[in-house]
Amino acid sequence: MRVRAAVVLPVPVLLLAAACGGGESAPPPALSKDEAQRVLARYADAANKAGQRLDGDALAAVETDPQLAMDRAAFRLGRAARRPFTPVRFVQSVFYIPRMQGYPRWFAADTVTSATPPGAKQPRTTRHALVFTQAAAGAPWLLAASPHPGGDEMSRVRLDGDGYAQAVAPGASGLAVSPSRIGAAHAALLSGGPQAPGAGVLAPGPQTTQSYDALRQAQVGLRKNGVRLHTRFTPDSSPVYALRTKDGGALVWYVLRQHESYRAARLGKLAVTGDLTGLAPAKAARTRLDATVLVQYLATVPASGHAAVGGMYRKAVAARAS
Repeated sequence: MRVRAAVVLPVPVLLLAAACGGGESAPPPALSKDEAQRVLARYADAANKAGQRLDGDALAAVETDPQLAMDRAAFRLGRAARRPFTPVRFVQSVFYIPRMQGYPRWFAADTVTSATPPGAKQPRTTRHALVFTQAAAGAPWLLAASPHPGGDEMSRVRLDGDGYAQAVAPGASGLAVSPSRIGAAHAALLSGGPQAPGAGVLAPGPQTTQSYDALRQAQVGLRKNGVRLHTRFTPDSSPVYALRTKDGGALVWYVLRQHESYRAARLGKLAVTGDLTGLAPAKAARTRLDATVLVQYLATVPASGHAAVGGMYRKAVAARAS
């Protein structure tokens, strides 16, 4: 089970980063170095306690959607599958803290979780590109996103002389595609293929063209087994976050919503298994199964050319069977 909630926090290696250039006229950072440490420590403590009980409701104190919906579903899967809880600790953490005025505020972290499941001899590590957000003054900082980077995307963030990065507005121009529009382009590609209107701004890769091809192959295989799968992607309403990169582009966090519909002419062809476990009764699927999946993405968008989608985190969050 991927339980990122249970955390034992070591002393992290911190690197402050954030918005516009330094100087007296620059806005203040979203939070201080010490405050960022406390945010992660608070998350670690609360998520650890919630993980011990697989209590999704308790996560609401330290998470917000889409992360909250996805981790609640992961806890339901853990209870249904009776998987033992595995503590996780954050290591090698690097923080990127933007300068910004007003609210909501946010910051990002490049970090690695280390966990040793029961019976394992070596810990398993997973890299995350975390986003924490604060809705208003005095409100708690909440984990909003945690896609898994595909490589060294986070290291491409541009830092000013004071070690801060620059937040990029969702509707910013001067990019191959604005952060607010990349989700629509990605949804078009995954739903209709690389020739779909708007899909041409995305580079070929595992999370774009290869994912589309794999989905088509899965549909063919299911059809041969008497199951018809219809799927479509749409941009989720979750906020989009972006930081300026060294080449003048942007590193963008965004979310897609996938709708899956399975239909079988005969009984015994469908079952609530895999990632859907815990979201509907195991034997409820007779001839119909519908699921909603959230997919977090991390993309590098250049000033011109094609956006490269490198990181992701996918989790089914709802299922209905009949």
